[in-house]
Amino acid sequence: MQARSGSNTQPRRHPSIPHGRLPSVAGRGTPVQYHPNVQKYRKTRRRSERCGDVRFLTFSCYQRLPLFNNDAIKDAFVEHVARSRRGTAFRLTGWVIMPEHVHLMLIPNLPDHPASEVLSDLKGTFSRTVLQRWRSMNAPILSRLTDSRGKARFWQVGGGYDRNIISTEEYEEKLHYIHNNPVTRGLVELPTDWRWSSARWYSGIRDGEIPINPFFL
Repeated sequence: MQARSGSNTQPRRHPSIPHGRLPSVAGRGTPVQYHPNVQKYRKTRRRSERCGDVRFLTFSCYQRLPLFNNDAIKDAFVEHVARSRRGTAFRLTGWVIMPEHVHLMLIPNLPDHPASEVLSDLKGTFSRTVLQRWRSMNAPILSRLTDSRGKARFWQVGGGYDRNIISTEEYEEKLHYIHNNPVTRGLVELPTDWRWSSARWYSGIRDGEIPINPFFL
C-alpha cells in the first residue's frame, strides 16, 4: 500500500497563543507550580513534574514484539486508557497505539496523581489483565515474554521515553508525528484510517473515540 505524506489533522493554534513557551493549563496569570516529587527514569535522567506541562510518553512492548497486532488487544487498551483517565484525572491531548509501542501526550493531575502513578496504572493493570488471560489460554506467545528470571512481561523494562513539551512548535510537531506514525509505517494511507489514534477525534470523528483535551482549538 502506498502511504501518503502529510496530514490535515493538525489542531489550529488559538490566535491568542503565541509561538514559544507553551502556556500552563492552570490558566493565564496563574503562577507555575512545581510538584516536589522528582521521578527517576531510565539511565540517570531525572525529571521534575511541573503543573500544566504536557508530557510526551512512549512505552514499548517487551522486546518490541508486536503484541498489539491483535485489534482486540488494541481495543482493550483504548478502554483501559479511558478508565485510567477517570481514575487519575489526567488530561489527554493526543495518543496512538502502534503494533509494538504506544505514544501518549497527557497532562498529569498534579499533585494528586503524578505521571509515575498514571504510568503504573496504565501499564501495570493492563499487563496483569492480558497476561492472566493468556495464561488461561496457555497462549504460545508466553514463552517469548518470559525474562531470564522466569517472569512474564508485557511491557519492555524501563521508563520508556518521557519528555516535557514546553513550546507550541514542539507540541504541534509531536502531535503531527504520532498521528502520522501509522502512515509512515505503511499501515494506512491517511492518519484518520487508523482507528487507534487521536487523529480521528481531531478530524471531527466522535463515534467511539476517546475524548481529547486539546490545547489549541
